[in-house]
Amino acid sequence: MSRIASSYVRSQLRGINVRFWYYGFPRCLFRSFSASAPENSTGQSRNNHHPAKRWKDKAETVIIGGGCVGVSVAYHLAKSGMKDVVLLEKSELTAGSTWHAAGLTAYYHPGINLKKVHYYSIKLYESLEQETGQAVGFHQPGSIRIASTPSRVDELKYQMTRTHWHPTPQFLITPEKVQELFPLLNMDKVLAGLYNPGDGHIDPYSLTMALAAGARLYGAEIYYPAPVTGLRPTEDGKWDIETSQGTIRADRIVNATGFWAREVGKLIGFEHPLIPVHHQYVVTATVPAVKALKTELPVIRDLEGSYYLRQERDGLLFGPYEKQEKMKLQESWVTDGVPPGFGKELFESDLDRIMEHVEAAIDMVPVLKDADIINIVSGPITYTPDLLPMVGPHQGVRNYWVAVGFGYGIIHAGGMGKFLSDWIMNGEPSYDLIEVDPNRYGKWTTTKYTAAKARESYGFNNIVGYPKEERFAGRPTTRVSGIYEMLKSSASMGFHAGWEQPHWFYKPGDETGYRPSFRRTNWFEPVGRECKLVMEKVGVIDLTPFGKFLIKGADSKRLLDRLLANVLPKVGSTNISHMLTPRGRVYSEVTVTQLSDGEFLLVTGSGSELHDLRWIEQKAIDGAYNVEIKNVTDEMGVLGVTGPNARLVLQKLTTEDLSDSTFKFLHCRPLTLAGTSVTAIRISYTGELGWELYHRRQDTATLYRNIMEAGQDAGIDNFGTYAMNSLRLEKGFRAWGAEMNCDTNPLEAGLDYFIKLNKPTDFIGKQALLDIKAKGLWRKLAYLTLQTDNIDPEGNETVWYNGKVVGNTTSGAYSYTTKQSIAFAYIPTELNNIGQMVDIELLGHNYRATITQEPLILTEPTRTRAKKKADGK
Repeated sequence: MSRIASSYVRSQLRGINVRFWYYGFPRCLFRSFSASAPENSTGQSRNNHHPAKRWKDKAETVIIGGGCVGVSVAYHLAKSGMKDVVLLEKSELTAGSTWHAAGLTAYYHPGINLKKVHYYSIKLYESLEQETGQAVGFHQPGSIRIASTPSRVDELKYQMTRTHWHPTPQFLITPEKVQELFPLLNMDKVLAGLYNPGDGHIDPYSLTMALAAGARLYGAEIYYPAPVTGLRPTEDGKWDIETSQGTIRADRIVNATGFWAREVGKLIGFEHPLIPVHHQYVVTATVPAVKALKTELPVIRDLEGSYYLRQERDGLLFGPYEKQEKMKLQESWVTDGVPPGFGKELFESDLDRIMEHVEAAIDMVPVLKDADIINIVSGPITYTPDLLPMVGPHQGVRNYWVAVGFGYGIIHAGGMGKFLSDWIMNGEPSYDLIEVDPNRYGKWTTTKYTAAKARESYGFNNIVGYPKEERFAGRPTTRVSGIYEMLKSSASMGFHAGWEQPHWFYKPGDETGYRPSFRRTNWFEPVGRECKLVMEKVGVIDLTPFGKFLIKGADSKRLLDRLLANVLPKVGSTNISHMLTPRGRVYSEVTVTQLSDGEFLLVTGSGSELHDLRWIEQKAIDGAYNVEIKNVTDEMGVLGVTGPNARLVLQKLTTEDLSDSTFKFLHCRPLTLAGTSVTAIRISYTGELGWELYHRRQDTATLYRNIMEAGQDAGIDNFGTYAMNSLRLEKGFRAWGAEMNCDTNPLEAGLDYFIKLNKPTDFIGKQALLDIKAKGLWRKLAYLTLQTDNIDPEGNETVWYNGKVVGNTTSGAYSYTTKQSIAFAYIPTELNNIGQMVDIELLGHNYRATITQEPLILTEPTRTRAKKKADGK
């Protein structure tokens, strides 16, 4: 029987027989306490800031929390030139989750711009010792993600096309190469590997101390022990931070307190959606086969076994991610708070909980059979519902920033510290990272939801990452429209900012349910049916998740004229407008309607609701505008009715004239439809004849029933967001978050029509755009068509030309009307010509694509105008 296995058996009888050797770890790592037992330790260290020194009473930025993330923020702000940076740590640096972390560093991330965070972190860590004189213990043997099923091989190919256009070094390697790099593997199940040279691990304690040394080098002050006892906002937007040594007034505060973040948030009335998770890893004694190696083993991640494994001196360290039904949350810390004094303590280990993964590791790395366990580390790490951290300014309060919820704090610390510092210093993010925006959560994010999603996210840590992924724990929330109950049994629902929204609808004979795939799957034919419905008859779509704001007041026009690059619509009219950053990047796209003189309705995407609201509120305060801004997202329902028969259906429900000459495109009117009051806007993201009907959320069901009854003779039916996406791409419509975001300017995105550089107002970003226009564009958005085989682009794929990477797609789909795949992509201007051929990489194969004149299908208003002109009207 193996030593690891025998340890497990003995643990069932009389406790785990583990020899605790101080083997290359800080001695503090081996203190283990029950999470429920408060400690009296003060956590003092020899690096403690001397309490006799007078603390500053004023600062530009106060960072609360001395883990690697908080110290990184201090380092980057000070290095960027901020003169008064103060960091407050309640006990000692690294207390919390940093000190016991496994210290993994990886270039890989399945997302897009988070790759930039990882890349920056690794490059920083490579040079930090030389800059600060503090050793960081950085090992870079590389890492390999192991694929042992065909779906995993597809996943690696999928990730390769999302990485080729990034600087991240990443390679798809054969089993032979995997074995060459990691000769101790059992190769029976290995089909391929994803190799990232330069990956590895770092000592978290030394990293934090090096960042602290750098922060002090550039002028930051670090105080500890310095528990924060109170936070009081001042009338001018500053903060009074109360500590045992007095009060510090700061221009802004950054909450970087790890698993104490909820407590700090509660000081100002926030319930941050965070929960501590028990994460365990196992450390072995010397393994002879490891000791005999001449080079350090790369880190491996066995995706099917759901664990990571790396070399630790002459032994091994491996950490699993248990399934959601086995993993453990520290829920008492959410309800009762973190025990006082808990800092450099650990939870009691539980080998039984991870034994399934231990066995998988033994199977993959057989030398583990004869390894002695010297320690099982079980410590708290903080999870958000979706596992991604919360980084940035928080909506609802001025100058309160967060950098919390880091499940992977070591690799994120460097890049997120830089990202947050740049945002604070420059007034805008250096690139788009809306996926970590703290404002993606709202009042709907309850403690129950947070716990359910954290379990799911932890358990799904190594699940296959399919396109269009859906996760179902904690759903539905309170955010359901008035027709959710009617539709849920006949629709595949998607989750958008807490809302349930139909992706596509079932019919008899369809394969129902969520069937993820890297290729076309069970939704492909039904979505085509829905596109045909909208193009030929009439469809209804639930658009309730839209973010919706009412803005009015004496200065409403002045505020919006400053915020928006387009002119303001007249009363009763609507337009598409963009809010830009000072650098001329696209911060947001909104539909703007002037309901009455000085009263505006702004509509944005569901995922941008609080992201956009925070920006508007901030600019209103900064400019001292006299306005009232109200978020009515949860109060208003929205139904879209679109297709050639849309007017026929709605006309049955009202005495108002809905003819083209009376109710024109991009016009707005209050209507009564079969007794329900609505604000009707003639607009549709499908590009077809249609109206968006805004109404009280409690009226949605009645309005929907009346519309469906009125449309029976016209062939009315439901359609979902997948069909809408295909139809908008056929019309050449851009989408915020894809074709435009904080990485792009509106000129390269082809939004010139909506950008009024000649309007008198100096709107935000105007001068930057004038400079960009004068300098000329180096890339521009292209519209591409391609023929594929059972696969379609979706966005973020690599574009090739003559064997070189030249760009990336932003979104894509199948065009059911023209029977081909379509995509938008950013391509250098010298290649951006109609008829130019390029290649788009999909699952390891390059498909020939042609730059095509957009759009493939003219919009209904354009077709109507052309017909009138042809008819001489």
